[in-house]
Amino acid sequence: MKHFSVMRDEVLKYLNLSEDSVVVDATLGYAGHSQEILKRIKKGFLYAFDNDLEAINASKNTLSQIGNNFKIFHSNFVQMDSLLNDVKQIDAILFDLGVSSPQLDDEHRGFSFMRDEILDMRMNQASGISAHDVVNTYSEEELSKIFFRYGEEKNSKLIAKKIISVRNEKEIKRTQELVEIIKSACGANYFFKKHPERNIFQAIRIEVNKELESIETVLPKAIEMLAPGGRIVVLTFHSLEDRIVKHIFKEMSEVDEMVKGLPVIPVKYQPKIKLITKKPIVASEKELMLNSRSKSAKLRIIEKV
Repeated sequence: MKHFSVMRDEVLKYLNLSEDSVVVDATLGYAGHSQEILKRIKKGFLYAFDNDLEAINASKNTLSQIGNNFKIFHSNFVQMDSLLNDVKQIDAILFDLGVSSPQLDDEHRGFSFMRDEILDMRMNQASGISAHDVVNTYSEEELSKIFFRYGEEKNSKLIAKKIISVRNEKEIKRTQELVEIIKSACGANYFFKKHPERNIFQAIRIEVNKELESIETVLPKAIEMLAPGGRIVVLTFHSLEDRIVKHIFKEMSEVDEMVKGLPVIPVKYQPKIKLITKKPIVASEKELMLNSRSKSAKLRIIEKV
C-alpha cells in the first residue's frame, strides 16, 4: 500500500528542525512525515501517536531502520499532555489530520464509498462506535444534524429520513447499501451531479472518530506544551478542520479583548503564539499532479512566543 505524505517538503521546512530537536508527530499514520523527521534529528527524539494499530506496527518497522530515538503511543493525540507530562522540552509538533491512503484503500476498514465494504470507519478498530452503529442507532434528528454539520450536505434531512425508513425493514451493514440509500433519497440526477455520498461518508467518519472535538481540545494543550520558539504545523483536509485551526490560532495570537488598549498588557493576556503563515499554504501544481488527495490540503504554522 503506497502512501504519499502531503506537502512533505513544506512540512519539514516549517517545522524548523535541528539535529537535537524533540518532536511530536501527533498523527503518525504510516510514518511518511516521521521517517523524514527522524533522519533530521539524530541527537533529538521523536514521540508519535496513532489510534491505528496496523499503522503503528508498519511505522515501527520503518522508523527502526533509521534510528531508535523514538517512542510510539497507541493513543489518540488528545492524551498527549498526560502521556508526555515528563518531557521537559518539545520543539515541534505536527498534526496531519487526513485519513491516510492505506486506510482509505483497505477494504476491511469501511472508509470507501466506491467499494462494497462493511461499515466501520474507526481509526482505532479496538474501541469506540463504528459507522455501523451511527447508521443503525442514531435518531433521524441526530443523523440529519451530523450530515449537515460535518458533511455540509443540503439534503441531510432527506437522507436521514430514508436511512430510518430502510433500517426499519433491515439492518444496514455495508457501504454500498448506504450509497444506494443516499442515491434513492436524493434522486439520480442530484446524486451523479453533486456526489452527496462523499459528504455523508465524511460526516460519519468525523462523528465516529470525534475528529473535530479532538482538534478543539488538543490544539490549546499543544501550544501550552511547546517550548518558546517551538513550532506547530497543522495539515487539514476539509474546511471544517481548517476553520477550527484558523480560529484557535487567531485567538491565541492576539491580545485578549479584555485588556486591549491598556498601556501595559499583563503577561497572561499577551499573545501566546505568532502566526508564521496568515494564509494557509496549499499544494504545488507538481504535487497535485502526483497526488490528487493533496487538492484539499491546507497547511498552517505557528510559533510559540
